[in-house]
Amino acid sequence: MRAEDAERCAELEIILFPGDGPWPASAFVDELRAPHVRYFVVRDGDGTVAGYAGIALLGNGSGAESEVHTIGVDPDRQRRGIGGALLGAMLAEADRHGGPVFLEVRTDNDPAIEMYTRAGFAVVGTRRRYYQPSGADAYTMTRPAAADEVKGGHP
Repeated sequence: MRAEDAERCAELEIILFPGDGPWPASAFVDELRAPHVRYFVVRDGDGTVAGYAGIALLGNGSGAESEVHTIGVDPDRQRRGIGGALLGAMLAEADRHGGPVFLEVRTDNDPAIEMYTRAGFAVVGTRRRYYQPSGADAYTMTRPAAADEVKGGHP
């Protein structure tokens, strides 16, 4: 993602998350300045951002972990693998960083929950009224560190 993509991402936020405090363009620009955060976009044929995603790489060594901040895909382009591709890019960054990966997802967002489950995430808790101002609940999901998955262990 580049700073000039922030306006389009903010437009998509309003469409995708109208009742949950959609991020303004300035929030995306601020995120891009943070050295521990990685943001990705998928563009359609004319260069328009069709989807975006961001992850924070936190801690280091045995304390390393990552947190998915957001994934958003233009409603006209959903169910075409864009979200999965963005998630894959973020998980590759997380695997290089090390440690487990965490995220929150609305409890009523079945397509996202299915995508995360396919990628190895499991629900570990519920955050009541997590999304504001809507008051929607969120599941907290986690995926073990890549090395733990290979060994069959847990974080």
